[in-house]
Amino acid sequence: MEATREEIAGRADRRAARVMVDAGGVAHRVIETGHERCLASVVGPVTVRRAAFRAGGTANLYPADARLNLPAGRHSHGLRKRAVVEAVRGSFDDAVTAIRRCCGNVVAKRQVERLVITAARDVEAFYEARVPLPCTAATLLVISCDGKGVPMRPEALRPATRRAAAVEGGNTYRTRLAGGEKSGRKRMATVAAVYDAEPAVRRPHDVITLSGSGTATKNGPGRRPGPKATGKWLTASVERSAEQVIADAFDQAAARDPQHRRRWVVLVDGDRHQLDLVHSQARRHQVDVHIVVDAIHVADYVWKAAWSLHTPGDPAAERWVAIQLLAILSGRLEETLAELRCQARTAGLSPEQRKGIETCAKYLTAKRGHLDYAGALAAGWPIATGIVEGACRHLVADRLNITGARWGLDGAEAVLKLRVVISNGHLEPYWTFHLQQEHHRIHQTRYQDGHQLTA
Repeated sequence: MEATREEIAGRADRRAARVMVDAGGVAHRVIETGHERCLASVVGPVTVRRAAFRAGGTANLYPADARLNLPAGRHSHGLRKRAVVEAVRGSFDDAVTAIRRCCGNVVAKRQVERLVITAARDVEAFYEARVPLPCTAATLLVISCDGKGVPMRPEALRPATRRAAAVEGGNTYRTRLAGGEKSGRKRMATVAAVYDAEPAVRRPHDVITLSGSGTATKNGPGRRPGPKATGKWLTASVERSAEQVIADAFDQAAARDPQHRRRWVVLVDGDRHQLDLVHSQARRHQVDVHIVVDAIHVADYVWKAAWSLHTPGDPAAERWVAIQLLAILSGRLEETLAELRCQARTAGLSPEQRKGIETCAKYLTAKRGHLDYAGALAAGWPIATGIVEGACRHLVADRLNITGARWGLDGAEAVLKLRVVISNGHLEPYWTFHLQQEHHRIHQTRYQDGHQLTA
C-alpha cells in the first residue's frame, strides 16, 4: 500500500531526531503526525502537512517547518517577495491586482501593506553587515544629501508639523486644499548618496558657455565631461531625522575610506541646518571635508536677479545669467556681487524691483565659503547635486507622492527602505539575508543550542 503524505512526513521527522529540546530545555519526545497548516503561495493556497514534536504544557515543535523555513504567518516567502516587488513600484491597489492576476485571490490590500513592512525590517542590519570595496587614494569620495516632503496622515506628522496643521484648522475639502490653505500634511524624507568618482578636470566653459548667437548652452563639441559616479550607495528615511541619515552616509564613507586617504567632497544645496549637520559629522569622524554648494541652486538665484533687470520672457536674460555664472565659476564671486549692486543702482530700481537682486546677493554672500567653483573644477570635483536630487525624485516622489497618497509612518518607511535596496541593486542579496534572519527569529530561537536546523 502506498504511504500517505502524513506517514512520509512522520518518517522524515523521526529519522531527523527522536527527541527535540526547546529553548527552555524541555524535551519533546512524543511525535504526532497529521498536523496541517494553510499557506498562501505564488501558486495559490496550499496545505502543508508535517509531524509535531510534543511535550506537555509547552507549544509543539515542527522541525520540518524549520528545515523549509516556513514563515510565521500564512503567506509564503515567495509571495512576500512578489508583494514587495509590486508594492514598491506602484500603489498597493495595483500590487493586489498584479498578484491576483498571476497567483489567484491569495492576498488583500491591508495584508500587502503588512507584508511590505515586515519585509523591510532587516534593511539596516543588512547594510551594517556589508563591506564596501576599496578604491585608490586618488578616487574622490562624494557625499550628497537632500530632502523631499511626503504627504502623511495627521498622526504620522512630526510634532511641530502637527501643531502647525492644527493652528491652520481643518481643510474644507477631503481631496484637495482650498484656496490659500497651507497643506501641513507633509513629513520630510531625507535622502543621502555616497559614491566614488575619478577626478575630471574642467573649465568654466565646459559647464556653461555662450553660442555664437549669444545663447547659453550646456552641451557642445569639445567640452570636457564631468566626473562619473561609480559604486553609488543610497539611503533614505522618512521616520529617522536628517541628522541620523547624514550620519549613516558618513559612516558609509568612513567604511570606504577608514584611513582618510581620499578626498571627501560634500555636495549640498546650501540649507543652513544641512551644513551644520555636515560639519558635525566631519568633526565626529575627524575628517576634512570639502563642501561645495550645488551650482544649479546658485543658477536659480542668479535667475531671480535677472528678472529684476529684465522683463518676463526677455531672451537677453539668458545671456545675462550665463555671463554672471561664468564669472562665478571662474572665481570672480566678489566682482559679481559688486556688479549686481551696481546694475541695480544704475537701473534706478525701486525697493520692490530690487528684491531679486538682493535675494541673490544675500545668498551668494552667505554661501561664499562654499562657492570656490574655480578650485573645484581645476581639482576635477563634481559641482552639482544631480545624483541625490534624482534619487529624491526616483525614491520618494515617484512612489510616495502619487496622487491621493496619505501615508502612515510604518508603511512609508518600509516602502522607502525597499526602494533604496532595489535602487542599489541589492534586492537578491538582501532577500537572502532577510530569509536567514527570519529563520533565526522564527525557528532557531525555539530550539536549545546544539540543535542545528538548516533552511
